[in-house]
Amino acid sequence: MNLAAATNENLAHTSNVLIYSSMAVYTLAFFAHIAEWVFGSRSKVGRTAAALTGQASAGSPVKVQAAQKGGSTAVLERPTIVTRSAAGTRDVPDGPGAAGGTFKGDLWGRIAVALTVVSFAVQAGGVVARAMSVQRAPWGNMYEFSITFSTVAVGAYLILLALRKNVRWIGLLLVTTVLLDLGIATTTLYTDSDQLVPALHSYWLWIHVSTAIICGAVFYLGAVGTLLYLFRDSYENKLAGGGTPGKFASSVLDRLPAAKTLDTFSYRINAAVFPLWTFTIIAGAIWAGDAWGRYWGWDPKEVWSFITWVAYACYLHARATAGWKGRKAAYLALIAFGCWLFNYYGVNIFVTGKHSYAGV
Repeated sequence: MNLAAATNENLAHTSNVLIYSSMAVYTLAFFAHIAEWVFGSRSKVGRTAAALTGQASAGSPVKVQAAQKGGSTAVLERPTIVTRSAAGTRDVPDGPGAAGGTFKGDLWGRIAVALTVVSFAVQAGGVVARAMSVQRAPWGNMYEFSITFSTVAVGAYLILLALRKNVRWIGLLLVTTVLLDLGIATTTLYTDSDQLVPALHSYWLWIHVSTAIICGAVFYLGAVGTLLYLFRDSYENKLAGGGTPGKFASSVLDRLPAAKTLDTFSYRINAAVFPLWTFTIIAGAIWAGDAWGRYWGWDPKEVWSFITWVAYACYLHARATAGWKGRKAAYLALIAFGCWLFNYYGVNIFVTGKHSYAGV
């Protein structure tokens, strides 16, 4: 074995070690997020806003006396508290996210985020080591795609946190999904780094597949927001109808942002990445023209990529139509993400086509 081959083998081993190490740290982050939800409580700000909103909706304006010069007083009306809610149905303040109003709850949340940052760095190191071992883009098969996909998903989440967006409520579901993704990748999808078909030896591998990974990671965050929106919307509807949710439902769903906030978050996420998904399909067609001499051949992967595009286009169109906002549009969003998941797992594993690489 020559020096270059030995170096590549060592890098591949290092990549595997880093991926497994990141799984260990993600597990710690998972338990920290659990502790955050257990010890967190609804914030004082949220309770106060809810009380004041209730007074305003009941037609009882809150008035405050303010001292004026000369000893006289004037009565000032407190400004109306505007909260986010499902349009035209209810006024519900945003919960504090996963962060509770207690110091202990917030402390565990900070620990969870810190552990997630460490996990991301270790996992990213594993992806880079894999790329160095194969001397190409580290997404030539499903194993490499999976470890890169979860890395990008966590990176997108951390970027939103760095931008001071209230998205810490994604953390628990995200870390859980990443652990599942890495578990499947390391036990079922693992492929030796030297398995690469000739058609993949192209600079389009960097362009087409990288954009597909980014789109999938962001679509995933949008799907999480959509799923939680459906739960939170049902919770708010039950409260508005005078019902009493269970203790577990109240303890969890009360901390989430309002249904309207979750709905808006999902819509903006999906709308922002949809043009990139369009570019992904176009880039794939150009690559197919270079590799196979035709731009479109109705290969299963091409068909399901187009179906996914149509599904998200229908969702975005539905959101622009007043009668399809809310739950109906949310169902469309989940169907669209389901199409993306089938395009990745189903087509690659169960359907044979030109995009079936290395047996996976």
